[in-house]
Parts: sequence; structure tokens; C-alpha cells
Amino acid sequence: MTELNLIRKEKIKLLTDFLIQHEDGVETIGNGKEIFYKDNDIAPLKHSFADGVYIRQMTMQQGTLVVGAIHNHEHVWFLLTGHLTVASKEGVEDFEAPCYVVSEPGKKRVVYANEDSIFVNIHKNPTNTQDLKQLEKDIVSLTEEDFNEYIKNKL
Repeated sequence: MTELNLIRKEKIKLLTDFLIQHEDGVETIGNGKEIFYKDNDIAPLKHSFADGVYIRQMTMQQGTLVVGAIHNHEHVWFLLTGHLTVASKEGVEDFEAPCYVVSEPGKKRVVYANEDSIFVNIHKNPTNTQDLKQLEKDIVSLTEEDFNEYIKNKL
């Protein structure tokens, strides 16, 4: 990992820590200890299922900022409407709908909605479970240590 990637990664951690410390349950939601997948007013979620597939749709109002978890698997996400700015340790990118991205494992992102946006993550779901807590255990990790342990256990 380059020095610049380490700096960006540290900035994302500092932002995450700041948001967790200022969590108020209204404008800032999330405690950093669990995945947030309940429907809410800030970024409404819709969960759908197909054979072997879990689909997670998030609607973000303009000005909304979301700090994601670390994704354990390669997956695809689609920006259906809107304009997002996405920051990760690799840099900052703008995405305008319609578009899609193939996302690598190990990515943690900060997503900012420049305008009202709808994006959809498509994840594998080999057991066809509809238990969101079980799905999240396989799909994402909260910390880099958890991600490394997940990868180690899968080898």
C-alpha cells in the first residue's frame, strides 16, 4: 500500500470515529459496532432477494454522507439515479447515473450524495437466506482486522 493510500485510509478512519462520537440517532446514525440495515429517514433501504442473490437498494438525499463497511467479496453496484462522490484509500471518484462498478473485496468507502441518488448493491447469497444479520456477517466486515480474519478463515 502506498503512503498516499495509508493517509487516505487514516482520514477515513478519523471521519468514521468523528461521526460515531457524534451519533445522535437523528442526523447521524450508527455506532460502528453493527451494520446499519434498518429502514430510516436519512438513507432509506430496500432489501430484495432472487435465487442466490441479495439486492440492497439505498436512496440518498442530496447532502447525505454514508460511511460503508468493508466488503468481503467482489460485487457489483449500480447507480440508478443521481450523482455520488466516493472516497476510498485509492482516491476520490465521481459517479453519475446511470453507471455500474465492479467492486473489489476489502473496500471501505465514504459516499456523498451530490444530488438525490439511488444505488443498488448486488451480492451473492448462496444459501438464499433472507436473514439480514446472517447475510451481513458474510458480506461485510466492520474493521480491517475482522476482514483479514474473514479472509484467513476462507482460505
